[in-house]
Amino acid sequence: MAAKVFEPIAARPAPAQSRGVVGWLRANLFADWRTSLSTVLIAALLLWYVPQLLHWGLFQAVWRPDADACRADGVGACWGVVAEKYRLILFGRYPFDEQWRPLVATLLMVAMLVASCTRYFWRPWLVLLWVGVLACFFTLMHGDVLGLTLVETDRWGGLPLTILLASLSIVMAFPLALLVALGRRSALPAIRTACTVYVELVRGVPLISVLFMASFMFPLFMPQGVTIDVLIRVLAGITLFAAAYLAEVIRGGLQAIPKGQVEAAATLGLSYWQTQRKIVLPQALAIVVPGIMNSFIAIFKDTSLVTIVSLYELTGSLGLALNSDADWRPYKIEGYLFIALIYFAFCFSMSRYSLWVERQANKGRQR
Repeated sequence: MAAKVFEPIAARPAPAQSRGVVGWLRANLFADWRTSLSTVLIAALLLWYVPQLLHWGLFQAVWRPDADACRADGVGACWGVVAEKYRLILFGRYPFDEQWRPLVATLLMVAMLVASCTRYFWRPWLVLLWVGVLACFFTLMHGDVLGLTLVETDRWGGLPLTILLASLSIVMAFPLALLVALGRRSALPAIRTACTVYVELVRGVPLISVLFMASFMFPLFMPQGVTIDVLIRVLAGITLFAAAYLAEVIRGGLQAIPKGQVEAAATLGLSYWQTQRKIVLPQALAIVVPGIMNSFIAIFKDTSLVTIVSLYELTGSLGLALNSDADWRPYKIEGYLFIALIYFAFCFSMSRYSLWVERQANKGRQR
């Protein structure tokens, strides 16, 4: 038998660099010829359009609140409309001399939202802190106490109204959605049917219809002489609408939990609510954190629809500011870009916070 001759295997090329800037570029932008071609085309479009956008928005823009200068220039953006109308955009029809009150109220509410997202404040007294901040908010906005002049709710508007509607509707919709999601999986037919009818009925109509019914049709069914403030009716409509969508998101998380865990909890003697509180809900909510935050962001943006019921939040206040002044009416694009920046700041912050919550909730699964 002939002796076998050892033949070494040819050396393989060194692996491509996967760390650092070069590694990131190779993995994400130049992984293959299709990705490389897409990267080059997109870069070419950016090189063509970005200089024009910068030319319009920065270099040739008019920054001072001078409508004549904006008309004379006619090339760049007219950011002077923001400098001239920012108070009307941010605070709506609130009395001009009293606009320090919605400013302080908004800062308090934003600070409370930031505190609620901080682990240090996750204590039982956070609920009491919320009650105190909401009391201060309504006291400042409504007045008629402590020497503050009375300002009816139909004159509230702008950013304070947007934050109020979004915050309260989220706070009230989440526990309602939790109960509805559990009800849809209940073994009792009456509860399951009621929750199903509620979800399907609300999801079958647009939010505009819900707001219209809450604002104009609901008072027709009230007893003679009994009225409910339009702000409360709108808030209830947004809450019920948001709860229906949130309930389906949470139900998806509940269905992802293996049935064996519930059976094991029953074997240990845990009651239904103990099982849900200690075993099922913590896992289900951790699974659907992105979906829940997506619903929260949608609620925040959907507050712009309350304009149809004469509550002028951020978007409606912009319409008031520009439609009432013919000199600034042609510069709606700049105004909408301004409020789009505000919406983006809040929505992007919520999105980043969602990623942090998701990482914290899934630490037990990381290796």
